[in-house]
Amino acid sequence: MTASIIDGKAIAADIRGEIARRAAQLRDAGVTPGLATVLVGDNPASHKYVSMKRKACAEAGIESFHNELPDSATQEEVLALVERLGKDPKVHGILVQLPLPKQIDEETILNAVPLSKDVDGFHPLNIGALAMKGREGEFIPCTPHGVIELLSRSGTRIEGANAVVLGRSNIVGMPVALLLIERNATVTVCHSRTRDVAEVCRGADILVAAIGRPRFVHGDWIKPGATVIDVGTNMIDDASRKSGKRLVGDVDYEAALEVAGAITPVPGGVGPMTIAMLLQNTVRSAERTAE
Repeated sequence: MTASIIDGKAIAADIRGEIARRAAQLRDAGVTPGLATVLVGDNPASHKYVSMKRKACAEAGIESFHNELPDSATQEEVLALVERLGKDPKVHGILVQLPLPKQIDEETILNAVPLSKDVDGFHPLNIGALAMKGREGEFIPCTPHGVIELLSRSGTRIEGANAVVLGRSNIVGMPVALLLIERNATVTVCHSRTRDVAEVCRGADILVAAIGRPRFVHGDWIKPGATVIDVGTNMIDDASRKSGKRLVGDVDYEAALEVAGAITPVPGGVGPMTIAMLLQNTVRSAERTAE
């Protein structure tokens, strides 16, 4: 069998179309959704990600407020900027691009983002709400929310499924696990101390790989017919490419393609969904303001 491809680009495009319509309705009501980005330092990848997000905002009808500080910025300077944005009524969401320079404590900065504008969903109270039955935070973290949307919109049944999440990070692994539990899946979280990871994976109806290790998951780890969501983005050497590099996921895609029932590609799977969920959270925040 050959797995069906879960096209993250196409699904994200549908969602962004929905977001653009909601943003237009808000503008007609006198409220323009606004997203503020905070970029500290000269990390090329961070600059690229912020540029992509600002372009996505423009396409969706969301105003973008870009704020950039040098690599030498102090924690007090970054904190003051975030606090100023938190009080700005035109700003409905604040995105602090990570990583921050080493002299700045990320937790302190993220905690300074008001809950009502935490469109990344990284505030401890937003993450914590996911762990409480029947509770919901202000926002769901973007990448985990994107994973759930990919499963739902591709027709994957979550309720009653055995789900395995590889990785327990605060950004992806743990929130994904909690969202799957909320939707009545039976969830196992694997990490560096898990014994016989391959055997655990073989029992998964849904496998979410988010560990940052290229092609870590082999084809024979996958249960025939399982749905595989590959969150990994790893750059490897590839002499056949002009750049000499190639982006791959945490799953051996070619091998998994012959076993899985459905799978996300890298790139073109989870990545586009993360930005779509960021835009959705920003518009949701603006809608609350309008209400």
